[in-house]
Amino acid sequence: MKKFIMSVAFLSASLISYAEVRLPSIFSDNMVLQQQIPAPIWGWASPGAEVTITASWDGNSHQVKANQEGEWQLKLNTPKAGGPYQITISDGDEVKLENVLIGEVWLCSGQSNMEMPLKGFSGQPILGGNEAIVNAKNDQIRLITVPRKGSVEEQKNFEGQWEEASPAVASGFSATAWFFGKQLQQSLDVPIGLVHVSWGGSNIEAWMSEQMLADFKDEITIPQSEEEIKVPNRTATALYNGMISPVMGFGIKGMIWYQGESNNGRPEQYEELMVTMLKEWRQSWALGEFPFYYAQIAPFDYGDLTDNQYVEKRNSAYLRDAQRKANKRIPNSGMAVLMDIGEKTLIHPADKKTGSLRLAYLALAKTYGIEGFEYESPELSGVEYKGSTAILSFDSAPNGITSYSKEVTIFEIAGENKKFYPANALLGRESITLSSPSVEKPVAVRYGFKNFVEGQVFSTGGLPLSSFRTDEW
Repeated sequence: MKKFIMSVAFLSASLISYAEVRLPSIFSDNMVLQQQIPAPIWGWASPGAEVTITASWDGNSHQVKANQEGEWQLKLNTPKAGGPYQITISDGDEVKLENVLIGEVWLCSGQSNMEMPLKGFSGQPILGGNEAIVNAKNDQIRLITVPRKGSVEEQKNFEGQWEEASPAVASGFSATAWFFGKQLQQSLDVPIGLVHVSWGGSNIEAWMSEQMLADFKDEITIPQSEEEIKVPNRTATALYNGMISPVMGFGIKGMIWYQGESNNGRPEQYEELMVTMLKEWRQSWALGEFPFYYAQIAPFDYGDLTDNQYVEKRNSAYLRDAQRKANKRIPNSGMAVLMDIGEKTLIHPADKKTGSLRLAYLALAKTYGIEGFEYESPELSGVEYKGSTAILSFDSAPNGITSYSKEVTIFEIAGENKKFYPANALLGRESITLSSPSVEKPVAVRYGFKNFVEGQVFSTGGLPLSSFRTDEW
């Protein structure tokens, strides 16, 4: 009888535990909700249970009934930035979320250059990282990281929680995301929430769903069982299912992205994958065409990673060019050019702050409407061929271009024989004239079109010109 009573008690306790309203980890103490939107909030309860949610910013209660699987979701209208607030969720048993702020929330995703923490990788530092860590205490910046996980099934939760920024927390957090968020918080003077979801070495198709890859099914293999996922970060759909799916739909302002190195050998495919990914992510998030700002991969000697016969194919300038072209096709986007911070023998540039600030400049200008500073790199707007010269003009250089009085040596021009030669470059304030004694009548121009190269042309605001080519040879 004693055993029976204990068994009943254990069963009852289990049922009570199951019946309690539960929330996924993306909703926790210390979180930031996006301001002035109908912010989705969801969780689980007993099937058919009525769940009541009350937010302290207005005191209003909202009810929603859990479906047959015990899932529920509703939207809370959030106020202007502020807090801290409390949110109470109850189906008879209460769950309280404390120290909740309302502000600006950004998703930060990609591969190792996004994942690289503020403390750096082993033997690979972050310039200024230690100083940034020491000064990281800021209760107006909140951080959460989704841990690595690959899956063939869309996951609904993960292990993690929101935390206030402090030296101990920021040390292991994405350096790119941190410098970006820190600048936004300083410039906007509102709470900032950063949702970090990245995995080093990942290719772009790992971050895409099976539906997103429908047009690429003849080129990309999609796993149908967990056993087929041998290398999660290189397996199509695995990271979308395991890491993006649990946060999909959480209220965000926009997204920053630093990825592309692992797709370096397939530049012709990358542009289409990137455009498709953003279109589908935006549809799935149901927040419209939210801002998307990304880092162009930095120059690096990828030729060291492969057999010499593939060096030209793996020339990272082709991938950078694919990213440049994608920027023209993705609405409400912007690309931070990193031509001046690459390292020849290290794929993880130590200078993360410069690139992160360029992402922040894009957001501050294009999303938040702050004026008075340059935020986009110069971009080729046209080429006029006159005899033996090619004359280049540029957009996004409101105060002109400069080489900081240094010689510009990384332009090339070609004639109809499609053979490129180094070009002499004469810089004007708003144009560049190219010529070469080896090219009588130029028909094509390339700039910085090598695996590793150091950018030499900038706007007067210090933003580098991207590598580019006018040919499609």
